Order: sequence, then C-alpha cells, then structure tokens
Amino acid sequence: MSEPHSSAEENEHERWRTLHELEDWLETPMQILSLVWLGLVLAEMIWSTTDFFAVLGLVIWGIFIAEFALRFFLAPAKLRFLKRNPITVIALVAPAFRFLTLLRALRFLRFARTLRLVRLVGTVNRGLNALGKSFGRRGLGYVVAATVLVTTLGAAGMLSLEPADEVQGGFTDFGHALWWTAMVIATMGSDFWPRTGEGRLLCLLLALYGFTVFGYLAASLAAFFIEQESKAPDSNVPGASELASLRQEIAALRADLNRHADRN
Repeated sequence: MSEPHSSAEENEHERWRTLHELEDWLETPMQILSLVWLGLVLAEMIWSTTDFFAVLGLVIWGIFIAEFALRFFLAPAKLRFLKRNPITVIALVAPAFRFLTLLRALRFLRFARTLRLVRLVGTVNRGLNALGKSFGRRGLGYVVAATVLVTTLGAAGMLSLEPADEVQGGFTDFGHALWWTAMVIATMGSDFWPRTGEGRLLCLLLALYGFTVFGYLAASLAAFFIEQESKAPDSNVPGASELASLRQEIAALRADLNRHADRN
C-alpha cells in the first residue's frame, strides 16, 4: 500500500520541481514584459494611446495569461497555487472587460472605475514583483525604486479616477496628480480628498504605503546613526566587531561547558 502513496509523492515533487524550473527560466523575460506592460498602462491612464500600443498591450496580456495557465497546469495543488496568486488572477481577468463594448454603451461608469483600480493594483503588484526579483526585496535601492513606481502609477490612477472634468476639484493633469500623490505618500496630505469610492480606496492604499516606507526609513536612519556611534572610540554602543567577539566567546564557553559535562 505504500508504493502508490510513495509514487504519488514523487510525482507531486517532480511537478513542483518542474514548475520552479519553468519560473526560473521565464523570470527575466517576464520581468521585461512586466516593465513594458507597466509603461503601457501608465501611458493609457495619462494620455490617449494609439492602436499600435493597444494591440501591443493585448499581446502582452495574452502572454501573461498563457504563462499563468501553464504554471497553473503544472502546479499539483491547484487551490494552493491560486491562493498564492489572488491579485494576479484578478489582474488578468480585469482587462477582459475593456473589450466588452456593451459596458460603454450602457455607461457603467462606476464599474469602469472599479476595473481601472483593479488593473492598476495588479500592475503595481506585477511591477513590485519584477523589482523584487531584481533587487532581492532588500536595501535602500529597492525601497527607492518601489516608491517611484508606486508614486508614478498612483498618480496616474488618481488622474484616471478623479479627473477635473468628472470630479469637482479633481486633477487637471498628471503633474498635479503626481504632486498630490507624493504629498500623500510623504504623509503630509493636501487640501483635496477624493470624491469617488475607488479614489478613496486608492488614497488609503497610498497612505498605508507611505506609513510603511516612513517606518522603514526611520529604522534605517536609526541603524545608520547607531553604527556611526559604535565606531567612536569613547562610545558605549557595541559595534558589529564587538558583537561578533561576544558571540565567539559565548560559543567557546558553551563548548567548554559541554566538554565538562561529558567528562562528568
């Protein structure tokens, strides 16, 4: 009875291994496509795009769907795979509604705003994943790049959701929206607050990101000043070398205790 169970485990392990190998092989091409897709979404939200860029966006979207479908096919645990990629699934489905002309004919403006917000969040998520694989999700470089990405796409999203011709006191151009988004992320705020539900939700997400980045920068600055203080000759703050020496002494003491216990 153990052989079929062992064979099933080996098959599952092999499929997971194949999936990871495929993801490693596709990592660089998908990062490049993600950056191109990011630029297309940004251009569409700020300016009117040409038919060429619309077709290019459709092709890239189709590649994303094919790549996700292939990974889903290889994943042995389908439900667990979907739970790991909920934003990706929503972001892949949302653009399909853009091709339903019935929505425009019926003037489902609120639904169109919701789709734009979903598409924006999915694009930010894909962009952050691409940056994370490039920077390893660590260090000041990743935080700066991620903040530029979130600020730029957030401004484009606010311009798309809260334009001046649809919302009283809304954004007149991308520069206006970019300044407002930067103030929100910097936790300074402004004299305008979104009127639509989608705009308010996006504003909340931007504010939460701003608080997170502010906490990271505060911790980084504190670590920097502590490190500088530890290098001073008369400092009472232990530095990295002192901590390393302390660890070695503790390890040596632990080894001596173990040898003494073995003798007894």
